[in-house]
Amino acid sequence: MSLLSDRQKEEMHRAMLSYLQAVGMNDTFAVLAREADMTDFDPSEAKEKYSGLLEKKWTSVIRLQKKIMDLESRNAALLAELASPTRPTASASSSAPFIPRAPPRHTLQSHRGTITRVAFHPTWTVLASASEDASVKIWDWESGDFERTVKGHTKAVTDVDFDPKGNAMATCSTDLTIKLWDPANEYKNTKTLHGHDHSVSSVRFMPTGEQLISASRDKTIRVWDVSTGYCIKTLIGHSDWVREVVPSEDGRWLVSASNDQTARVWDIASGETKAELRGHDHVVECAVFAPVVSYAAIRELSGLPAAAAGNRAKAPGAFVATGSRDKAIRLWDAVSGQCLRVLSGHDNWVRALVFHPSGKHLLSVSDDKTIRIWDLVNGRCIKTIDAHGHFVSCMAWGRALMGGTDTGDGKANGSQEPRRINVIATGSVDQTVKIWTP
Repeated sequence: MSLLSDRQKEEMHRAMLSYLQAVGMNDTFAVLAREADMTDFDPSEAKEKYSGLLEKKWTSVIRLQKKIMDLESRNAALLAELASPTRPTASASSSAPFIPRAPPRHTLQSHRGTITRVAFHPTWTVLASASEDASVKIWDWESGDFERTVKGHTKAVTDVDFDPKGNAMATCSTDLTIKLWDPANEYKNTKTLHGHDHSVSSVRFMPTGEQLISASRDKTIRVWDVSTGYCIKTLIGHSDWVREVVPSEDGRWLVSASNDQTARVWDIASGETKAELRGHDHVVECAVFAPVVSYAAIRELSGLPAAAAGNRAKAPGAFVATGSRDKAIRLWDAVSGQCLRVLSGHDNWVRALVFHPSGKHLLSVSDDKTIRIWDLVNGRCIKTIDAHGHFVSCMAWGRALMGGTDTGDGKANGSQEPRRINVIATGSVDQTVKIWTP
């Protein structure tokens, strides 16, 4: 009994006929056409649909087979570990959180310009990289395979982000536009948003996925409705180019970084500035909210008593980290605007920051070509990795996957909440993306 329906059989035969005609196997083509009762098949008419289809399906099967073999091998190793009488118990295992180490797991090469941003899909093993070559490239970060190039912008793509469910991808560009793409439909461009008067430097989905925020060289931050593509709010306050804008975990606050040497914390509901963070003496390249899990370490580092935190103890948006061209990283109280600590060690511009999901570390990348890992309890750099051959321009931590909450050491706690994948991606002026794992 055939596993294929009549329609599937017909499509397979047509794809085979198209392939045989393309490679010049005319006798075989004639025999198959006769035996499949398709003597009226015209390859020229079916070219658009069937040309190259057999090859694409074949390469897809090979890639999936490789993934299956890798997963089977990993599963066998895990089963062997579980069966081992000498395997370490949970209490005996190391509690040290995941820290990236050299060499990188993969070095991804295909772009023809500086990598400006990298972003992980929240559920697939997919990484998107944006570049000054006006394209976004999609990779399988687990295997290191290149999957596709997404084109549509006419100038440099400056940022890329996936919505929390992975149903949409957003990009922005120096061509003044923001574009939305459908990952489930071969990354088809679904909307193009117009409104900014200059280069758009940053775009992020809000935690609900229903709104977008963007920052621009026109000195504004805009809020967009994803379903309609309309700009619903414009935030004005910076006096120069806004480099980046990022929402808090609960979507109540935004933090922005600017060429005016400040970062600002915004109340998104009112559109007003909640705090202006002044202290850097050069362009502020990046800003990010600290996750709630890191609050205890930040308070210890800053000498703040836990009682002083009050209602902020578990509320997102209480602390911010910024990186600047002055080579320094600053930690801030996002309510008072007070600088709590300066982390010094990079030898060039600080370009991106991410907090470790354990809450114990902060990771930074810089034009000094390194990744640095900072201990948030004592403010010291505990590890430096020579990451790229040129300036490191961006960094991202792997997004959430289902299977238990990860504490940062790669071990799930047994709950049904999302866990973090232990993977980091960096991009560089050297036109490569690198994948870092334990």
